Amino acid sequence: MSSQDTQNPPSDDKQPVSLDHLPPHARTIKSYVMRAGRTTEGQARALADLGPRFLLPYTGEQMDLAATFGRQSPVVLEIGFGMGDATAKIAQTLPDTDFIGCEVHEPGVGALLKHIGEMGLTNLRLVRHDAVEVLENMIPPNSLAGVHIFFPDPWHKKRHNKRRLVQPAFVSKLLAHLAPGGYIHLATDWEPYAVQMLEVLSAEPGLVNTAEGYAEKPAYRPLTKFENRGLRLGHGVWDLVFRKKA
Repeated sequence: MSSQDTQNPPSDDKQPVSLDHLPPHARTIKSYVMRAGRTTEGQARALADLGPRFLLPYTGEQMDLAATFGRQSPVVLEIGFGMGDATAKIAQTLPDTDFIGCEVHEPGVGALLKHIGEMGLTNLRLVRHDAVEVLENMIPPNSLAGVHIFFPDPWHKKRHNKRRLVQPAFVSKLLAHLAPGGYIHLATDWEPYAVQMLEVLSAEPGLVNTAEGYAEKPAYRPLTKFENRGLRLGHGVWDLVFRKKA
């Protein structure tokens, strides 16, 4: 997922790239697409000044979530926060919830650290690493109150659909790390991917849809300028919210 202003249309900065030339072992699904980007002076300063406090190293070992945040609170994992605008606003809106954001691109990590400093946020921690590996190796089972995946790369071309993140095997991984009653919130502006998401989540017996089909946008998810622009042009946005059965 990852990596842009979470809500930017994929065409703005997540450019699908062909992996067909790679050997089979290098074609495993990742939570991101590598892309070029320049870290600004402000982002670099935030990385240097705030990284030691808010940037968690990838260790491959399970975290003690309460120790990580210094309190016992619900924890939500966001996969692919892009430039972090929405992530920061959600963390500000929900101060009693703690958030772990995964993003591989340095400019996005620096941008969100800058937001953290400017907004005085204390309930965010970031990991600059592939979210699939973070989920598998650092997040304890049955521990998450929620998972956010907003506007993941849709892999528009049919032959690349298999590279989409939201697949049955990945949803099973998410389910294993959700606490009973925990939720998965997905959002996309690509209708074919929305259809696939709905089919995949509906087929998982451990999940229940909170809506009849697609959900109303939860109040905590802000609209970005890119999403507002798309809505003005008549483009759709689809939210899905499913909960883990108790």
